[in-house]
Amino acid sequence: MARGATQPNTESEYFVHPSEGPNSLTVSPKLNGSNYLVWKRSMQRALGTKNKLGFINGNILVPDSDDLLRSAWERCNHLVQSWILNSLSESIAETVVFYDSALEIWQDLHERLNKVYLICIADLRSSINSLKQGNKLVID
Repeated sequence: MARGATQPNTESEYFVHPSEGPNSLTVSPKLNGSNYLVWKRSMQRALGTKNKLGFINGNILVPDSDDLLRSAWERCNHLVQSWILNSLSESIAETVVFYDSALEIWQDLHERLNKVYLICIADLRSSINSLKQGNKLVID
């Protein structure tokens, strides 16, 4: 390394390894609408390994336009957006592609798809509560 050159801070949320690009993160399975919870957990794990969770949980706020970190934030935000979009089915990706931040995409997907799971959970609880064995409730 040249004299006077500084080492990059690999612990920074803004650090992007030279090998990282829009296609460098693979999440399986792709989000298809019916697998939201599994996809969400896989995506959180993948973003955690890249030290980019703050871009989807709101911990990394958008710097002011005159802030020296603004360009680094924009680069990382675009990268995280690409990673998310590449992990979605085409039909779902088309519904979120015009958001300006990874956080907006994450929040939209959560708001739309988590509700489906809440309804399923309520239905399952109702089914469990009405289970019978013969003419007696399972609780009996």
